[in-house]
Amino acid sequence: MSKIKAVLFDSGRVLNGPVTGHWFITPKFWDYVDKTVFESIESSKIHFAFRKADEYINTQKLITTKEFELECFIKFYEIFSNSLPELKLTNDKINLIANDLVYNPDKYVFYEDALKVIPELSKRYKLGIVSDAWPSLLDVYDKNNFTQYFDSIIISSIIGTSKPDSTMYVTALKELDVSPDEAIFIDDSFKNCLGAEAVGIQSYWLCRDKKQYILNKIKSIGKKYRVVNSLYDLKKYL
Repeated sequence: MSKIKAVLFDSGRVLNGPVTGHWFITPKFWDYVDKTVFESIESSKIHFAFRKADEYINTQKLITTKEFELECFIKFYEIFSNSLPELKLTNDKINLIANDLVYNPDKYVFYEDALKVIPELSKRYKLGIVSDAWPSLLDVYDKNNFTQYFDSIIISSIIGTSKPDSTMYVTALKELDVSPDEAIFIDDSFKNCLGAEAVGIQSYWLCRDKKQYILNKIKSIGKKYRVVNSLYDLKKYL
């Protein structure tokens, strides 16, 4: 195997996660949504509302600007609201929630291991992000002074495809000017790890849940991919 020159990371659930615990419950969500009413609704109905909205946003493959991202998420929350009339969301409130999702760079929080490991790795390797996300993700990295550590940031909606499509990984490799066997990739999705393996990149499946990590570790014996519990574990292989 060639000497490793680059490390590619997924973003969500690998480097950071939603500050509220839910990707589409924004930091100011409860300023516009009555929490008591929301919590009185059956969870299955809430899941259905988010799923219907998610089905729509997943059809929007090419979103290259935050302005268009905002338009798409206004539609997202309109679909969500239509499925939950109990919330009585007005158009103004829907627009404010969508605006909070797109223009609030504090919507995600970086994990403790990412805050420590990424700056360290950036001194020894070229680093890249390969994420299924939207343009507003870039503001999150800028706000947290994390953009400086990455030589390539590939956002699915900006290039019009998503993982595990090979274009995502290959685009990052080209920007970093490295070959597949000179890079490794880490993601919390097994499917996305297989996508990296398909183009020749050694992959690492991140399972932060300890019980799931142990189960997946057993399953991975003899397989091409490796399973890690944190970014600290990843360092063992570098």
